[in-house]
Amino acid sequence: MALTIFNSAEATQAFGEGWAAGLVGGEVFALHGVLGAGKTQLVKGLARGLGYTGDVTSPTFTIVHEYQGGRLPLYHLDLYRIQNEKDFIDIGLEEYIPSNGVTIIEWPERIASILPPDTQHWELEVASLTERVIRKKA
Repeated sequence: MALTIFNSAEATQAFGEGWAAGLVGGEVFALHGVLGAGKTQLVKGLARGLGYTGDVTSPTFTIVHEYQGGRLPLYHLDLYRIQNEKDFIDIGLEEYIPSNGVTIIEWPERIASILPPDTQHWELEVASLTERVIRKKA
């Protein structure tokens, strides 16, 4: 299990930007971690790596942000306010998994039973005031 430590938001974004290079569309990434662990910073870099040039923000209150105009569309879902799979489906969010682009899901445990089997799970942790840790979950 690879472990990477970042000491700044910029370093987390750079990791996300590099991560975008090999993506072809249809990927689903589940980001696990507490508030402030760096999930949105990772998505900012990923969007930049896909060629998106606009603002990237957390969709906590809107549930989903779509970023178009890059090499692939990026769909950023924040399920913090979703209680379970039924809520997810009732809102119509299942169209994002999988999609024609890249789907990033924060708080994926809320819909664990309906995630595609090839979903990549990543854990982000707060190691200290200035350090964040990311590792791919087995």
